[in-house]
Amino acid sequence: MDTFGRRAVDLRVSLTDRCNLRCTYCMPEEGLSWLAKSDLLDDAEIIQLVRIAVTRLGVTEVRFTGGEPLLRPGLVGIVAACAELEPRPELSITTNALGLARTATALRGAGLDRVNVSLDTLDRETFHTLTRRDRLPDVLAGLAAADAAGLRPVKINTVLLRGVNDHEAPDLLEWSLRHGYELRFIEQMPLDAQHGWDRRQMVTAEEILTRLGERFDLTPEPEARRGAAPAERWLVSGRSAPDGRPARVGVIASVTRPFCRACDRTRLTADGQIRDCLFATTETDLRSALRSGADDSVLAELWRTAMWGKKAGAGIDTPDFAQPARPMSAIGG
Repeated sequence: MDTFGRRAVDLRVSLTDRCNLRCTYCMPEEGLSWLAKSDLLDDAEIIQLVRIAVTRLGVTEVRFTGGEPLLRPGLVGIVAACAELEPRPELSITTNALGLARTATALRGAGLDRVNVSLDTLDRETFHTLTRRDRLPDVLAGLAAADAAGLRPVKINTVLLRGVNDHEAPDLLEWSLRHGYELRFIEQMPLDAQHGWDRRQMVTAEEILTRLGERFDLTPEPEARRGAAPAERWLVSGRSAPDGRPARVGVIASVTRPFCRACDRTRLTADGQIRDCLFATTETDLRSALRSGADDSVLAELWRTAMWGKKAGAGIDTPDFAQPARPMSAIGG
């Protein structure tokens, strides 16, 4: 809990800072200076810290992120160990889906509940331009494999860039509805390694909804149903998913409509640092304490203290806002 009464029940665990794409809004073409292997938490350390979060700190949801979490060799074993915890947390991953076609069944068997897949375009040439890799067919195959394995609902995260893919919003929603995927658009955030984010070029939530409204009738879901979820959701009138569920689309307006007051997240980086906010400029080192022999109670207290001091908001609209030194690939989504 923090001083504003928010409970951090949603844990994001970064398993690596490495990625096999080079998205233009995330990192330079040549990549970044990756963390040394010795700096990364090993599988047992990750499992121990997740266990502490679940059994001592009230965490009920665990999301594995990166970088690209499918690059972590021990991912299936980590998921399996976390699925055996009591009480059992909900387990998911955020992935670019490049390796999902070959791992979806194993991950489902290990106990993974669902996936979030980053996909910004359905056009192969645009995908190549955005990611600097010609891998769109692999992403689509990964999505299909996740759905077939029962990792549902399959959620898609899309960032729109002005003049690049923003015209695709209605087509992306149409395609997602047809396949039974749940699409969420995310405002581009100042988390790029190049620190080149420009708010004036960001496609806003209002612009996204206006574009969608040209083809679809959208009805906002009641605010009470949102809870601490980052996405505002709309029902798509007259449409339903293939399995009969109501058709929905979400928009995560992290910049223009921050949801800090209801934030329930805590983040563990791949090198063992606790971050109380995506935009935090400070971290709390659990790795050093863990490797120095600190027991579970000491580690839990360090974690509690880190979250107790969480600020009221990220301050993205304040004049003194400073982009964190770590990019998204090193923080974990």
